[in-house]
Amino acid sequence: MSDKEIQDLRRDYGRRDLNLEDLQTNPVEQFMFWFDQAREADIYEPNAMTLSTVNANGHPSSRVVLLKDVDANGFTFYTNYDSQKASDIEANGLVALNFLWDRIHRQVRIEGRAERVPASVSDAYFDSRPLGSRLGAMASNQSSEIASREELENRMLELEARFADDEPSRPANWGGYCVKPSMVEFWQGRTSRLHDRFAYTLVGDEWRIRRLAP
Repeated sequence: MSDKEIQDLRRDYGRRDLNLEDLQTNPVEQFMFWFDQAREADIYEPNAMTLSTVNANGHPSSRVVLLKDVDANGFTFYTNYDSQKASDIEANGLVALNFLWDRIHRQVRIEGRAERVPASVSDAYFDSRPLGSRLGAMASNQSSEIASREELENRMLELEARFADDEPSRPANWGGYCVKPSMVEFWQGRTSRLHDRFAYTLVGDEWRIRRLAP
């Protein structure tokens, strides 16, 4: 594809609008309202979100992870605590999340601090996963170099044999992080690139809402 073809890629948005009076006073409640609508729109994995981190040397990194819980405390996902993302978070807990629901022309940006969830919460979630997912988490030394796909598959076969008649417990190096938001932005696509944007910013214990230029 040429540069000209890329430049000419554009879509006009105009499914709906977003006004201040439409918003909940709390961004988590507003997120849940939009999330329910994303699910109703049959978006594939509406809980997929881009997680951006910064390591100890100031280098940024992004990857897609899955939201597994949201409540008044924040947005929770799970990972290997020896992974690159976890290493970044341990060095710098400030992270960003991004949800894109293109079918309904919406985006949600979240900035906040990631903190490990209690071990009991990670235990409960791990135990709720399908057996294959639990064994997969144990088989993969996430972000580390491996010699081949076969090496990974052999680890999985060993674990399947080991736990054929037993239930695996959560590995100590696997668990959740909760991102506690300090800023949440809701973006609604509109015509002629005059999109609607509202940002919630935490000031003390109160959320301040501002409309932003697109």
